[in-house]
Amino acid sequence: QVELVESGGGLVQAGGSLRLSCVASGFTFSEYSMKWYRQAPGKEREFVAGSGSSASGHSTFYGDFVKSRFAISRDNAKNTVYLQMNGLNSEDAAICCCEHDEFYSQGTQVTVTS
Repeated sequence: QVELVESGGGLVQAGGSLRLSCVASGFTFSEYSMKWYRQAPGKEREFVAGSGSSASGHSTFYGDFVKSRFAISRDNAKNTVYLQMNGLNSEDAAICCCEHDEFYSQGTQVTVTS
C-alpha cells in the first residue's frame, strides 16, 4: 500500500530556510506526480508545490503565494520528493504534508519565530 513519510519540519527564525523530505513507497514513484500541501491553524488545506509525472517531464508548479521562495525537487532513485523553503515568515507556519493520488502523509510542523 501507499506510504508517505515526511521529515524536515521544525522551528526556524523569520527569513530562514527549511527543507522538507517525503519518502514514498507502494507505487512506482518515478511515474507519478507528487505534491506538497500545508494547513495553517484555522485555515483550509492549501496547495504549495507539485512535481509532475514522468510523462510531463516532472514539470514543477506552485501555489500563487510561493513567489519563488520555495522549490520542489525529486530524486526518483530514492523515491523522495523535497520542498526547499526560503524566506520563511510567520504566515508560513503550518503543518506540511506530501500527497500522492489523494493520499496524504501524516504531516510535519513548520514553526516560524520572529
